Amino acid sequence: MSRSMSREELLALIPELSADRLAALTAAGVVRPLKADAEPRFADIDAARLRLALDLDEAFELHDEALRLVLSLIDQLNGMRGDMRAVLGALAEEPPETRARLREVIARVVVIER
Repeated sequence: MSRSMSREELLALIPELSADRLAALTAAGVVRPLKADAEPRFADIDAARLRLALDLDEAFELHDEALRLVLSLIDQLNGMRGDMRAVLGALAEEPPETRARLREVIARVVVIER
């Protein structure tokens, strides 16, 4: 289960993140904190995204909108990986003849598209 933390707890957890930088990244949509009462609350995944955003910014000097875009692309790739795992799991449960037929179809499609 994911925990929720205050802005101050998040800043203590990530010392290289300043309050101004957190505000800018939040405004850019890099993280979307939950609102509990009047205070924003951050999940563990927010802390991970912020660490990744800071690493990307340091390595590539990306502006905030570019960081949001790169993180969005990473999110899409992770979603596709999950979908692929589900498809492969379902495929593994099919009879051998079905798997063989699908391998043939995939091989033809991959050759045609390249």
